[in-house]
Amino acid sequence: MLITLRSMLYFVAMILSIGIFGLAIVTIGMLMPLSVRDRIAAAWGSTNLWLMRVICGLKYRIQGAENLPKHAAIVMCKHQSTWETISLKAIIRPQQSWILKQELMRLPIFGWALAAIPNIPIDRSAGRKAVKQIVERGTELLKRDRTIIVFPEGTRTAPGERRKYGIGGSLLAEKSGYPVVPIAHNAGVFWRRRGLKKYPGTIDMVVGEAFDPKGMKASEITRKVEAWIETEVDRLPSKP
Repeated sequence: MLITLRSMLYFVAMILSIGIFGLAIVTIGMLMPLSVRDRIAAAWGSTNLWLMRVICGLKYRIQGAENLPKHAAIVMCKHQSTWETISLKAIIRPQQSWILKQELMRLPIFGWALAAIPNIPIDRSAGRKAVKQIVERGTELLKRDRTIIVFPEGTRTAPGERRKYGIGGSLLAEKSGYPVVPIAHNAGVFWRRRGLKKYPGTIDMVVGEAFDPKGMKASEITRKVEAWIETEVDRLPSKP
């Protein structure tokens, strides 16, 4: 019961934070350089990590923090929970652009904030057109020294389950030649997909060494990323 109450309290706090920081991005932020909007978004992520720790007792630790990108790169991250969609804003450098579902752009305030930052919204039913958009827009943003965040699975996958990794991020890596940084974690153990409860404990995140994709086909990049991420996830605790 206490976990449920704390989780509900955090949910309310998260919604309030979206309103406050989202409106800041689309009002004051739009009058300022893009770097200011990036920092506001990063502050939103940091605030929510603090709220999770204080309200829910949910912490995190990072192994391989030295591998976090300091310049333009393609980050391919495991997708188990809502946690990583919040935390990566704070953990990775503020200059971020995400490959995300087009539907998110229609959400009030949150979607407006997403539109105020150069992200890559795609229609997942568009097939090759969406992949082409990822490659073209992603390469442009990488040249602007932005880090591209990709969830290769496309949607949240419960711990212990596997889903086919998409090729969009890998094709971007093949065509652009920018380094790839894989990230594994077990956030879904503590904050389940489509779940309200946030169980107290410590989420483990593992950041792999960047690798150069030059000379590799997209399929090879996908296999390399998937093998590394899934191997690391299998080593992490599977219970709160």
